Amino acid sequence: MPSCPSRRTALLCTASLLALPRLQAAPAKKLPPPPDVWPRAAVVPGGVARLSLGPAATRPQAHAGEVPLLVVGDAIEWTALVGIALAARPGDATITVTAPGEVPRRVPYRVLPKKYQEQRLTVSPRTVDLSPEDQARYEREREHLAGVMATFSPAVPPRLQMQVPAPGRRSSSFGLRRVFNGQARNPHSGMDIAAATGTRVRAPLDGRVVDVGDYFFNGGTVWLDHGAGLLSMYCHLSAMDVKPGDQLRAGEAFCKVGATGRVTGPHLHWSVMLNRAMVDPALFIAA
Repeated sequence: MPSCPSRRTALLCTASLLALPRLQAAPAKKLPPPPDVWPRAAVVPGGVARLSLGPAATRPQAHAGEVPLLVVGDAIEWTALVGIALAARPGDATITVTAPGEVPRRVPYRVLPKKYQEQRLTVSPRTVDLSPEDQARYEREREHLAGVMATFSPAVPPRLQMQVPAPGRRSSSFGLRRVFNGQARNPHSGMDIAAATGTRVRAPLDGRVVDVGDYFFNGGTVWLDHGAGLLSMYCHLSAMDVKPGDQLRAGEAFCKVGATGRVTGPHLHWSVMLNRAMVDPALFIAA
């Protein structure tokens, strides 16, 4: 049986260990910043939820109710992008996901509250109350636009970061709630960009023109389909140099800023719609 070291030997060994230089921990390597992800997530009314669907060999299908959703990613991980309507109430929500050979499953998420700014204005009653003729026109146009907003083409956009369609100051924010003469109106469903009449408007992404028209409230209007339920709308235009079916490349000019429809001055109203919900365009742009 080996003998135990003497007390002196043990002390000498301990002293030798203490005399050794301390090992310095290697500096932590800085990880590269995560890649930009578009659109940015904002799980609030008027925002976008990014819901992980996990891996799958083929792109799964996802629906909010009966409305198809945009699904991006690859076999390693798929993500459903859910546009949340401005009228959505905060609380629990779910989407349904189906994949070949699998039982449909539900993916939950929670909509958080957000308080948007409110603006109270006193204006002439003629500005607020529509005549019977104008009301009838508005109803006809609303029915037509409901069909436009239901557009869904299966091709998934290759990229989702958008460029701002026109230069200028942002004059009215998304979600602003206006009250005219004590009567609440629908919240502002887009981004207003102050620009002079005739300023060129450029496509923020590749897209197909799906509607061109002159509407009571929106004036000269063009709708673009970017694929898989992602649409964009441009209103109050002075010129529209396209027709339904035209294909546009990102950055291509296709219309001009104006002051048509129910407006007080020239500007571009730009809306982005995802799965039939108007969402904040700022979530798709870098600044």
